[in-house]
Amino acid sequence: MMMAIGMFIFSLETLAYQELQRQTDWRHGTTSRIGTNLARQFLGRGEDAITLPGVLLPGLKGTPLSLDTLRYMADSGKAWPLVEGTGRVLGLWVIESISETRTLFFRDGAARRIEFSIALKRIDDGRVDLIGSLLGAAGDVLRRAL
Repeated sequence: MMMAIGMFIFSLETLAYQELQRQTDWRHGTTSRIGTNLARQFLGRGEDAITLPGVLLPGLKGTPLSLDTLRYMADSGKAWPLVEGTGRVLGLWVIESISETRTLFFRDGAARRIEFSIALKRIDDGRVDLIGSLLGAAGDVLRRAL
């Protein structure tokens, strides 16, 4: 297991990403002052985003159904716990976007190569203690999808 979002597990058998790009922002407000530099005030944490680009090769490993499952999860609008394969809990995240590019087609139109990118945004304000209460709801949504 590379990582899990909700009950979906990223792995070679489902969907393997090639990179994990994370960007965290902090907000600083400014106020103009006469005769000197701007005054800055720390306003708190800003956005926390993860992008997972990768390549899916359905003939070798993985399945396009994995992207469909993630789209279904995104359609629910729910936040999902994100856990690294090491066990590190990263918080609650929403799936903000999924893009894919299909190339190298079989005669029936099925793609041999699918490049994808999944964008996630953190929404829990650092409150990892909320995750336990949401795991049951995440399982219910996935069971209905399958």
